[in-house]
Amino acid sequence: MTLANPPALIDHRDRAREVRTGLYVLVVLTAGAYLPSPLYPAYQEAFAVSDLAMTLIYATFALVSAPALLLFGSASDALGPRSVLRASIVLAAVGSACFVFASGLEWLLAGRAAQGLALGAATGAASSLISERARGHYRLSGSVLASTAFVAGTAAGPITGGVLAQYAPAPQVLPFLLHLALLWLGWHRVANLAGSAPGLGRWKPTRPQIPPGIRLLFTMAAATGFLAWTVAGLFLAVIPALLDRAVAGNQAVIGGILGAVLICSVLTQPLVPRISTRYAQLTGLGGLLVSLGLLAVDAGGSIPITLVAAVVAGAGHGLAYGGAAAAIDAVAPEGERGAITGALHLAFYSGAGVPAIAVGLVTLEHPLSTATSWVTAAAAGLVPLVAAVIVLAHRRNTERLIRLNSTGSGRVPRRPMVRSGLSKQHAPAEPRRTAPPRRGNCRRAARKKSVARAARHV
Repeated sequence: MTLANPPALIDHRDRAREVRTGLYVLVVLTAGAYLPSPLYPAYQEAFAVSDLAMTLIYATFALVSAPALLLFGSASDALGPRSVLRASIVLAAVGSACFVFASGLEWLLAGRAAQGLALGAATGAASSLISERARGHYRLSGSVLASTAFVAGTAAGPITGGVLAQYAPAPQVLPFLLHLALLWLGWHRVANLAGSAPGLGRWKPTRPQIPPGIRLLFTMAAATGFLAWTVAGLFLAVIPALLDRAVAGNQAVIGGILGAVLICSVLTQPLVPRISTRYAQLTGLGGLLVSLGLLAVDAGGSIPITLVAAVVAGAGHGLAYGGAAAAIDAVAPEGERGAITGALHLAFYSGAGVPAIAVGLVTLEHPLSTATSWVTAAAAGLVPLVAAVIVLAHRRNTERLIRLNSTGSGRVPRRPMVRSGLSKQHAPAEPRRTAPPRRGNCRRAARKKSVARAARHV
């Protein structure tokens, strides 16, 4: 992404301010997207809709945000973050307004669709802005900061929604009015961001192309993130309805348990740089497996067991999701970071939405608790497969690096140059030929660097 003021020309204070703006927008948008989670049981009772309809309302967010990531993932690379984030804030405001005036199922669907568009458009722009402005100036990498902000907002949403719904007046209106006020503040913060450079305002939706050298690493990170958000999505979409029946409608308790998942995730993500992205993903997958096993057995029927599952799921989610995001951020070539980040989050959002839809479909023939147990058991079966692929890929990459090191660069040494009986040492210097610059050389060079970095992260 090229901005009107390149990162090298921006002083530390302006860098810090723009990083804080990116973090603020990401937190506010994700919080608004998950504000309704503890309110779903109340909506279900008020509008007399089925379990399938409620899971579809939640899944609408993922079904819309996934195409939005493809549609807008590269927009920030061409237009700059300011334009994209402004459009996202407007869409988020429309979503919250739909919940304020909701009088039926169609209002909830429209609100979730607007929230999905908003967060889908903002994810690549905000993450790219944070990564570029934070590089070399913060102890934590930009990817860790962005992923932590994303999960912090996801935690703040259900906790705030649950507390306000339980103890404040107008429980289905006040949370979204508060969100509108935070969006207004975000609009003014975004207005101070640097704009796009002249002539870079051309953008058209494109299919993100992952550089061949990092495709294996990208696939592993996408699979790990998919499973991490599968667990989080089940807690945010399905578990509230099961807990509502166990705690007799105490929405503060429901919001607290949902928030525990994401709070534990935020607390574990700073550990990713200390243990490497690969070990973070493997350790996180272990925690996800334990949590899925507990949910498969209990299905939200016991508050203590569900709370333990939430804490373990949060720790596993933070390591798995944070490790996946950091692994890709370390190898993504410049100029393509927004598109690649958008493609990665496509897998994350799909993980949050697809299992919830599966649970809803199973409820057509079976109770919600049975459907939850079946889907969580199926997801648990995928965890060891992904972990095995990560281990085997690392082993293969290690063997390849050993072979390369044992043979040097892999090139045949050139013979000494002899001209008229003179060795190269005494031969007259020959003018150095320089090839004219070719279009796309910079991008190819960036991709070569990303391939080299990928080899160290697999």
